[in-house]
Amino acid sequence: MTTLDLGMPAHGGASGTAGVPRLGEGDSLTKKDFTSDQEVRWCPGCGDYAILAAVQGFLPELGLKRENIVFVSGIGCSSRFPYYLDTYGMHSIHGRAPAIATGLAASREDLSVWVVTGDGDALSIGGNHLIHALRRNVNLKILLFNNEIYGLTKGQYSPTSHVGQVTKSTPLGSLDTPFNPVSLALGAEASFVARTMDSDRAHLTSVLRAAAEHRGSALVEIYQNCPIFNDGAFAVLKDRTEAQARILQLVDGQEVAAGDTVVVRDQRGSLSVVPRTEADPGQVVVHDVHAEDPSAAFALSRLDTPDMGHVPMGVFRSVDRPTYDDGLRAQLASASTGPVTDADIDALLAGRDTWTVGG
Repeated sequence: MTTLDLGMPAHGGASGTAGVPRLGEGDSLTKKDFTSDQEVRWCPGCGDYAILAAVQGFLPELGLKRENIVFVSGIGCSSRFPYYLDTYGMHSIHGRAPAIATGLAASREDLSVWVVTGDGDALSIGGNHLIHALRRNVNLKILLFNNEIYGLTKGQYSPTSHVGQVTKSTPLGSLDTPFNPVSLALGAEASFVARTMDSDRAHLTSVLRAAAEHRGSALVEIYQNCPIFNDGAFAVLKDRTEAQARILQLVDGQEVAAGDTVVVRDQRGSLSVVPRTEADPGQVVVHDVHAEDPSAAFALSRLDTPDMGHVPMGVFRSVDRPTYDDGLRAQLASASTGPVTDADIDALLAGRDTWTVGG
């Protein structure tokens, strides 16, 4: 897979790790410092190994103390992640990782909070928790491993499985229209949305870096191969020749293109992929990752096709907007201007609307 720099310049606002204690001057950590003593237990060939190695190798770049980094997971193969990192972590319950992580981020500004989840965990039972964390813009980094199958429970179809896909729970083919995680996140007004792949270490690391720098909810979809129950789901994107023709590189300020094709916008605003030789230069789409209006990023996400003929890859959107946890702390600070009296408590309990019930 051809890897390009994301072209992500600094974009206003506070860093995603602002308020989190940093290492002392001259101190540093290595990948080994973030590797726990637990035996890594995934199936041989699982894409989770590559993601784990990338995260362990990336975390030292943050320059943060290990005790101020937390990984929260739900249920699934990906959710074993916290065991293998020498940071704080929690293996929570199915689909609820964003809710638990929201509580941590809101109550502890000194923590860098990450969520690790899968396509089933995040988009099925955890769907509401995910979209509300994104719309609130909680300062979380959500890594969504998408292998388009339920792996831990042995091969049932998931919310991202394709129509017609034969699995243990759909022997005649799935009837469900799958979620597009990027489209879903953009529809929920996520302030940072990206897509990358397990096997491209450089691209994955660059996306993690951009997500960590962002203040607010960052959703990173990671295509991840399940060699047991859905092997080869992304094989065409892992083949170097095929990848060059299929992967639409999203680089801020550059044309959205793949090989000899470019994305163009017609007079109605619709996007399509055409040979560069046939493209009107005035209609070629130049990616603007910081556009306040998410409609252009959403349109790019809809270029996905079931056969992966065209797959946008990179950062779709990165914009500044107030975060839920910063706002909550500001409210608490403004409400704590003096001692609380009995009269204050009585007024709070009684409220402004009272009724007298009786005959």
